[in-house]
Amino acid sequence: MLRCVFSSLGLLVFAASASAGELVVNVSGIRGADGEVGCALHSDAAQFPTGNSGTRTQWTKADTRGVTCRFAGLPSGGYAVAVSHDLNGNRKTDTNLLGMPKEDWGVSNNVRPGLRAPTFKEAKIVVSDSGTSSINVKLGR
Repeated sequence: MLRCVFSSLGLLVFAASASAGELVVNVSGIRGADGEVGCALHSDAAQFPTGNSGTRTQWTKADTRGVTCRFAGLPSGGYAVAVSHDLNGNRKTDTNLLGMPKEDWGVSNNVRPGLRAPTFKEAKIVVSDSGTSSINVKLGR
């Protein structure tokens, strides 16, 4: 009986992991190898693009050939990705007195509004709970 219970639990765990999606973020436009590139996956519009509450973040050494961030185990739904090339090690996008970024950045759908931050709606991508989705984000200032 106990063996049957553990077998059933194993199947449930496998089924749960098999129904989770993955998002691969390919980042290009990295101008130098100094610092790190951070990818923040947002599911909450109120936190996008600079908030960090409830986000999943990955940091990778900068590479002019590009970097890749992978987010696994995602339930299906709408997400937006914010990417930053952090040059000074504080793990955020530094801004000037007017709030304009001083470090290169990008978001999903490569949205680049003129004088304001991109919105969640503009950068929103849909990830399904099966398979792998892939997006490209180009950094710039």
